Amino acid sequence: MTGLLAADRLLDVLETETTLLATSAAAADQDRPVPGCPGLTVGETTRHLGSVYRMALTWIRTGTRPTHWQRQPLDGEPVEHYLLDGLRALLGELEANAASAPCPGWHPTDQTYGFWRRRMAHEATVHRVDVQAAAGGDITPVPEDVAVDGVDEVLTLWFTHRLAVLGVSGTRATTVAVRTAGHTWLAEVTTDRTTAALSPHPTPAAATVTGPPQALYLWLWGRTAVFTPAVDREGDLDALTQLWALLRLATR
Repeated sequence: MTGLLAADRLLDVLETETTLLATSAAAADQDRPVPGCPGLTVGETTRHLGSVYRMALTWIRTGTRPTHWQRQPLDGEPVEHYLLDGLRALLGELEANAASAPCPGWHPTDQTYGFWRRRMAHEATVHRVDVQAAAGGDITPVPEDVAVDGVDEVLTLWFTHRLAVLGVSGTRATTVAVRTAGHTWLAEVTTDRTTAALSPHPTPAAATVTGPPQALYLWLWGRTAVFTPAVDREGDLDALTQLWALLRLATR
């Protein structure tokens, strides 16, 4: 297991979500703005994901953070083809190695292929929603198990680890309970650190954020322009505001 999803399930998610994105992008105006990412377009979001796949594959194969990889489609190459070629190469590498096998990456405590399976699955899912929202058609629902795992990833990887790397913490000590589908995470903020983890028992918190898995997942990623978020926020307004501001720094 990696996170809350089986390792094979993560590969299925990566392939399915990327294919959905490519299909949606091919049928859309490439210059349509993405509502969840001001400044990005359908074409740029598709290119970005194809570039991220190549970056990850280069990192895996060289063992170090890459500085050079193919960041753009070839002249005349449709951007969705560039994306799918990157997916096939990355999937081949990930499928050929057990999720538990050692693999270089940017998380210091998870140097495994499983890290990349999970990270790329959620990268694809969030950007697929971005592209479908921009295209203006139907948005394919995020499966509940994927959304729940995505909530965990946002909180335990980005909110906890990424902010530490950036050297960012809070302005006041507080706690927020994040709840969905029978799971509760306790997000703790102090003036020195930010942490979040699944809480096995009910824990008092200054505020709570509760919602269905998909709505909460996208809310944590700042995609409030995609859906009218069915997310309930209760308790200390300052605690909720601080959580939101820290998440925007962590996931930008």
